[in-house]
Amino acid sequence: MAEEIKSLEELNTVAEGAAPEAEIETPREPVRDELGRSYATGKRKDAVARVWIKPGSGKVNVNGKEINKYFARPVLQMILRQPFTVAGVEDQFDVMATVKGGGLSGQAGAVKHGISKALQLYDPALRPALKAAGFLTRDSRVVERKKYGRRKARRSFQFSKR
Repeated sequence: MAEEIKSLEELNTVAEGAAPEAEIETPREPVRDELGRSYATGKRKDAVARVWIKPGSGKVNVNGKEINKYFARPVLQMILRQPFTVAGVEDQFDVMATVKGGGLSGQAGAVKHGISKALQLYDPALRPALKAAGFLTRDSRVVERKKYGRRKARRSFQFSKR
């Protein structure tokens, strides 16, 4: 009788939401295709980047061009290399990316987001470093649309008292 009461109390605590034991988190598995690549999609503003990474010598190819040809500004090249430096895997992966939409700054941010997601899919052990740096979070800021009766999104027409 006492055993039945004890088991009923355990059932009630489980039903109320108290976990009987700590939940076991399953380890993440690497996600790679038959060619040994990992694929991810990165987004920033209106730009969307499709990114494939594979082990290599550190070549970055964007829309069929070298990184220093497509992103001429050193700041944009630095943005693309940030995920590798944070994860500590510089010059270990080749990147092939296609990017559409937006301007160069948005495209660089989209490729960075895609590289970060692809790196954590290729090697789940890199996820904590990339997550702590904030590279796996999509930056949701986009341009606000223009409203009617206004000059821009928020700017009003000039007011004239007379």
